[in-house]
This record gives sequence, structure tokens and C-alpha cells, in this order.
Amino acid sequence: MLRQIKPRNARSKRALDKKAPQLNENAKTTLFLKGSSCSEIVQLALTDLHSLKRPLAIRFTKKNTIHPFEDASSLEFFSEKNDASLLVLGSHSKKRPHSMTMIRTFESKVLDMLELYLDPETFRTLGQFKNKKCAVGLKPLMVFSGTPFESPTPTSYTLAKSVFTDFFRGQDTQTVDVEGLQYIVSISAAEEREGEPAPKIHLRVYLIRTKKSGQRLPRVEVEEMGPRMDFRVGRVQEAEEAMMKEALKKGKHLEPKQKKNIETDIVGDKIGRIHLGRQDLGELQTRKMKGLKRARGIETDGEEEGEEDEIAFVDEDGESDVETKRAKLE
Repeated sequence: MLRQIKPRNARSKRALDKKAPQLNENAKTTLFLKGSSCSEIVQLALTDLHSLKRPLAIRFTKKNTIHPFEDASSLEFFSEKNDASLLVLGSHSKKRPHSMTMIRTFESKVLDMLELYLDPETFRTLGQFKNKKCAVGLKPLMVFSGTPFESPTPTSYTLAKSVFTDFFRGQDTQTVDVEGLQYIVSISAAEEREGEPAPKIHLRVYLIRTKKSGQRLPRVEVEEMGPRMDFRVGRVQEAEEAMMKEALKKGKHLEPKQKKNIETDIVGDKIGRIHLGRQDLGELQTRKMKGLKRARGIETDGEEEGEEDEIAFVDEDGESDVETKRAKLE
């Protein structure tokens, strides 16, 4: 369980209320850090990710002696001080070259961590692609392709999918302008095979271009914008079950109220169910026709074969006209 802090005065109570969970949380800010030793390639990668994440990003340029999997107290301090729930730490060593550790926090406590090793051979920076770049602060379209991301059991690849989704999602919005869809973040991984090393995670960023097509809808093309990164999965620290359950909890006002007797089928159509009492067909109101009214004083008995029936017709003037017809019985 998380530690509960009791305020000592009104000022500390206001500060705690500001940090308390809200019905509509603010967008997640990412803090970029450098370890005690950080290679130039990792620094360029952090710079490019910071450019894509702006304005919800903070970057520290000084080196910090942090070992996240051994002692995460410094990360928790930076998270609380800068109100950042996402952290990216870049480091480099002979055992773990070109390492980038992505950390998620909940209430300024480390929730889970994912270590990725950047491939320096295939790495390309944002500036190496000489084309137009997307505007700052836009939400990207995200594509995850590959069977490792769809595993029903928690793996390092499902954790990577969750972390990258949190990293690029930006601010929550109800509506999106089509003009704001300017770039795509594609993350893919090959299928896992026995006896072979784990597949790499490929991160690509594409710019969306719309051109004239001579029709109502424009022709859409994509062009690689950069950066281009390939990762190998390193160490992983999964979240504790109780802490993850607390982090995924939603307010009662945000949960939709369930309506009785209303269901949605597989197609997506809404089906309603109505409960009625037993109907008495004897009191059923039928349609009355003026031409079938009987004249007063005329009674009819049960019809027999060969018996004539007298049927009275009433015209519009109210005069009755009695006509004799032979009853046709089967």
C-alpha cells in the first residue's frame, strides 16, 4: 500500500490537494536525463525524442549518477520535483552499450521500467532526413505491427507497447482536427522464433502528405521524417499488482452508467427489451366501419345451410336498406 501523508497545516493541505488524483488528469510530462556516462548517439536520440514530445517535455543537460534498477530514489525525487510521470534515462557502458531506460511513475513512485539498447549502425537522427517536419504539440497516429505486441500474457513487448503508447499519446481530446494529423509513429517487431535471439523493436516516424487526386478525397502519401531507431530489449521491471490496480482506478463520474434492458450486439446495434403484462384480447379495440352497422330491430340467428340472411345497409342519409342474400356456407 502507498504511504498516506497527513497535512500539518492549511498550506500543506492545499499542496497535497493539488497533487491528489483528479477526475481529469493533466497530460503526462516526460523528463529526459543523462547518466554518469552517456554516449553521443544516445544524446542525439534523446534530443530527437525531446523534439517529438514538446511541449510536454523537460530535458536536463547535466550528468546524474543514477542506477535505476539498483536505487530509484533519485528518479522518484526528480519525478515529484518536476511533476513528471514519465522519465527517460540515457547511459552507456561496456556491458550495456547505448542504453535508454524508460520509467513510468505513479504518485512519484516507480511503477515499471523498460531498458532498451539502441543500435548505432541503423540509427538516423531527425536532421539527417532533409524534408519538412511536423508542427510542435500534435498528436500522432500510432501503429503497432507484429505478433509479439499481441501476446495474451504479459511480456517485455506488451510492456513496450504500453510504455510507447503513454509516451506518444499527448493530451486527451474528445475531437481531433484532420489538419492536425501530420505524422505517424510506426513500431514493429518480427515474430519470435525458438533458438534465435529476441526480435528487435523498430521505431519509424513518417510524415503524412496530402496531394490532389482529381476527386473529392485527396491522395495520401507517407514520407519518412525521422528519427529511425532499432532497439534490443534489455532488463524489465514489471509493476506490482496492487500498485497497478491503484493506478488504473477511475473515478465513478467517468464510468458510464449502465442502463437496464439495453444491450449491444456483435454488429454494434443497440437492442432494447420491454416487459409487458398479459394482454386481454377480449377488450381489444377494433376498427369500426360505418357501412357494417346493423339497423335497429333486425336480429340474426345462427346461419344454416340454405337459409337466407337479411343484411341491413345504412346509407349516408340515415335510411336503412334491407337486402336479402343467400348465405354461402362451405
